[in-house]
Amino acid sequence: MTTHAVLTQQQLERHLWGAADILRGKIDSSDYKHYIFGLLFFKRLSDVWEEEYEQRMKEFGDHEMAADPDEHRFHIPAGSFWGDVRKVATNIGEELNKSFHAIEDANQRLLGVFQDVDFNNKERFPDATLERLLQHFDRFRLRRCDVTADMLGNAYEYLIAQFADDAGKKGGEFYTPKQVVKLIVEVLEPEPNMSIYDPTCGSGGMLLEAFHYIERKGGNAKSLRMFGQEMNLNTWAICKMNLFLHDKDDGDIKRGDTLRDPKHLVGESRSLMTFDRVIANPPFSLKEWGNEIWSKGDPFQRDKYGCPPKSYGDLAFVQHMVASLNENGRMGVVLPHGILFRSGAEGTIREGLLRDDLVEAVIGLANNLFYGTGIPACVLVLNRNKPQERKGKVLIVNGEKEFKEGKNQNSLSDENVQRMVGAFKAFADEEMFARVVELDEIAGNDWNLNIARYVDTNPPAEKIDTAAELRKLKELTAKRDAAEAVMMRYLEELGYE
Repeated sequence: MTTHAVLTQQQLERHLWGAADILRGKIDSSDYKHYIFGLLFFKRLSDVWEEEYEQRMKEFGDHEMAADPDEHRFHIPAGSFWGDVRKVATNIGEELNKSFHAIEDANQRLLGVFQDVDFNNKERFPDATLERLLQHFDRFRLRRCDVTADMLGNAYEYLIAQFADDAGKKGGEFYTPKQVVKLIVEVLEPEPNMSIYDPTCGSGGMLLEAFHYIERKGGNAKSLRMFGQEMNLNTWAICKMNLFLHDKDDGDIKRGDTLRDPKHLVGESRSLMTFDRVIANPPFSLKEWGNEIWSKGDPFQRDKYGCPPKSYGDLAFVQHMVASLNENGRMGVVLPHGILFRSGAEGTIREGLLRDDLVEAVIGLANNLFYGTGIPACVLVLNRNKPQERKGKVLIVNGEKEFKEGKNQNSLSDENVQRMVGAFKAFADEEMFARVVELDEIAGNDWNLNIARYVDTNPPAEKIDTAAELRKLKELTAKRDAAEAVMMRYLEELGYE
């Protein structure tokens, strides 16, 4: 029986995560998300359509007008609603699949979102398991009057984080820890009416944090234009659902390999689109990244500063992001520390970026903040239009000690984030934490950006005054000798030789 009670955020999150318990032991934990997100999305679509239908019936008093697709944000064909599936007792998986395909076919914007969610496998999903799952989701209604878009969106983000935690190493493929995302977004300072692009958008967390940032500042977040590309089909579908559940269904999220086949292109020349803000957490040191194409000359001229080595795709993503910035654009990207000091082709690319005065800041992060890797990472901030007072300079922030220790993984507290954001905004020296470095000094270090070379977080060793210490030693030795002489005299008086 469906409850019409208004849920708290915590109750909603607990309810949705409870669906995972039904699947636990039946399928791999890293696969939970595809099925649970698929059902959640289907339930929300059905409940909202019915809510809209009832509102239109009150207005028009006519079934055909109330059911007209033009009166709804999306169309659900007859026979494809949640309630229709609930009438079926056998072959439930087959009915779910039919409804998913019918909804996709009826809504161009939703094409592909259910593509890899296949419930029609009796070995994996016997009818009894699916009945339990559907009963679980049936407990609460997910209309807008019951659950706002913000509330459901937040619950969805909570689920993504929980699934990433559950999946362990695989979680890093689709999720960046929220506080790391918050740090980058606060540095980039997106504004209403801007465009923002994530070339490796995963489940959409970075784009949505930019949306939330504008909301927190009191701006019109709906005016933010979102663009993204994601190669993994499942993750792309989760991102599409994520934006849709946040009422951001106009986000332009493409599917494909960004380095080999970028999808956001303009004009007959098919040149790259450019954006106000570009943000990403690409896979670290990707091996199969597209060197076989770039080594012959990238068709989109993204290799301005050189072709990265075959086994490290990091600076290919950086160059793609630079090429995707408009003349006033700023970008923030999470990278492994190696890109700061490795030589060869990467050293040449780094030198080119620095010589063109694109690098605004390097923010070093603590160890073990990311799923799947314990290595330290950094945030590289590049700016095509650096303020005059920042030209010819790079801010180096050493945040290696800014973290909250966890059992399996460290995290950033709000205080950690604000300290690093504050350092970026101040753009000033701060002992053992931040330093503004002139490009001449970096050039003198062979364009090496190794953070510890510029900002050491260990206090300097105390200087020793050797002459003074020697005097102290002599004084102490004299006192010891005098005390020894007194003791020997007393021993002699007592008859000891």
